[in-house]
Amino acid sequence: MAPYPKHVNHDLSPMACPAALEDVDLFGEGAQEHWYEAYEILHRDEPVLRIEGGGLSPGSDAFVLTKHHDISRVVKDPKRFRSVTTMRVGQLVEKGLSPEDAYAQHHNLMQASMVSLRPTQELYFHHRRELTDPWVGTGALRHREMITAHANDLIDEWIGDDEVEFIGRFARPLPQRIMASILGFPQDDIPQLAAWGDATVTPFVHGTGLKHDLTREQAADMNRRLEGFQDYIYDHVAAKRADPQDDMVSFLCDVHYRALDRTLTDIEIAGIVHAMIIGGLETTQYALEEQAQLLCETPGTFATLRTDRSRLRSFVEEALRMRAPTHGLSTRMTTEDELFHEVLVPAGSLLHMRFGAANVDPDEFDCPFDLDLDRESIARHLTFSTGPRVCPGATLSRLEQQVAWGALLDRLESIEYGDGNDWMHQPGIMLGTLRLNLRFRAADEALSLGTGR
Repeated sequence: MAPYPKHVNHDLSPMACPAALEDVDLFGEGAQEHWYEAYEILHRDEPVLRIEGGGLSPGSDAFVLTKHHDISRVVKDPKRFRSVTTMRVGQLVEKGLSPEDAYAQHHNLMQASMVSLRPTQELYFHHRRELTDPWVGTGALRHREMITAHANDLIDEWIGDDEVEFIGRFARPLPQRIMASILGFPQDDIPQLAAWGDATVTPFVHGTGLKHDLTREQAADMNRRLEGFQDYIYDHVAAKRADPQDDMVSFLCDVHYRALDRTLTDIEIAGIVHAMIIGGLETTQYALEEQAQLLCETPGTFATLRTDRSRLRSFVEEALRMRAPTHGLSTRMTTEDELFHEVLVPAGSLLHMRFGAANVDPDEFDCPFDLDLDRESIARHLTFSTGPRVCPGATLSRLEQQVAWGALLDRLESIEYGDGNDWMHQPGIMLGTLRLNLRFRAADEALSLGTGR
């Protein structure tokens, strides 16, 4: 199978498809159209790519890691390879800023909340176990029925047609509805929540380079679009404190955080909500969208999954490996000199971990561009990272994907590409086309499996 969607259109990109190392540019305009071709070159010729002057401090460099073993080594050792976020929060603490002052200065609600939550490595485990795991980690299975209902509600809206724009009518609204339900926000507020969510991820979509830099005008526009978000969360926190419900915000209002021996403040709750929205929407959206493409491109797989649902988990994991929603993040710093593939990486260097490349590393995965439902250790990809700081919502996202495809397999006999697809990918570090038209045939029993609305 081809490494990229069969219908990829390299002509969409302002840059040419790389043929040699000197052609590789992972961060330029239109790079998304050529990522997988670039990864093959980097794996072969430059598995540790130096970006001169790309570090966080003047005169320091950045290094792009593309091999599975190297990235695993980094993310499994957060003391040796320090989290950039932890470092920045530590700087705010050293300045003596309160969470409110930190937010006023930097407009980052998540980092501001961490000033008082103190996300040291020692406390990170407690933060996850006590505050997020009960809802999006170990406790995610409680949401299966709710996810199923939302998936069928969306399918009900277009099952009577023979074509659907899959992203706008399923892959995007599904995680939006699920996250609103988990947090305890009204479904009617989803358009506004989606707008705030889009603003929140502006650096990862429109930022330039491996540090996702925004211009002053872009940053000002992002902050303008985020106006009202903090007040919205605070209003709901006040309402949940007065009248708790069975939702995550109510839980956060009431939980006694043992690591600090107290309950959470409003801005701490707001920071956790902010993190849920950053991590809980686009990742699942683009995972579902790319999975639909893989099913269209691998004849017989959809029918196989309809017949044998025990293989659905393997399909989701293989799709997450082959088409990682988030392709790379610049989130670690070296604390001492390191050696990767005989390349000296000095202490204080910024590391950009290219998860999408690691997932198709031929030294780790045989035939990495093949969809193999029988692949051993199917979940050893790095899409959600690994080690002690693995994505806290990975369990929820996996559940959403499996339940979503379970509903789709119940109600659709087949899917194929529809007309009007241009295969344009969104900019930034996320892998996903901007739209996806699918043609489908409804199963004979499809209408009876819905919600009846």
